[in-house]
Amino acid sequence: MGEDIQRKLQLELDSFKTVQKELQKAISTRQQLDGQLNENEIVKKELDLLPADGKVFKSVGPVLIKTELVEAKQNVSKRMDYISKELKRVDDLIASLERKQDTHREGLQKLQHQFQQAQVKAALHA
Repeated sequence: MGEDIQRKLQLELDSFKTVQKELQKAISTRQQLDGQLNENEIVKKELDLLPADGKVFKSVGPVLIKTELVEAKQNVSKRMDYISKELKRVDDLIASLERKQDTHREGLQKLQHQFQQAQVKAALHA
C-alpha cells in the first residue's frame, strides 16, 4: 500500500515539476514580448514626432535603406498588433499552467497525507 502511494506521489511530483518548467518558459516568453512591445511603443512615439517629410531608414543587415514614414508607421503598428496578440496568447497559457500547477499541488498534498497515514499505520502494526 505504501509503495503504491509513494509511486503515485512520485508521478504527481514529476508532473508538477514539468508544469513548473513550462510555466517558467511561458513567463520568460512573456517578458521578452513585453520588452519588444515597449521598444516598439518608443519607436512609434519617435516616428510620431517626425514631420511628414522626415527621413526614415530601416536597417537591413549592415545596410540602411530609406523607407517612407507612412510605411514605417504601418510596420511598427502591425508589429505592435502582432506582439499584443502574442501577449494575450501567452497570458492565457500562463493562466492555464497556473491552474494545472494548483491542481498538481493539491494532488501532492493529498498523496503526502495518505502516505503519512500509511506510515503511521505501518508503524502501529509493526
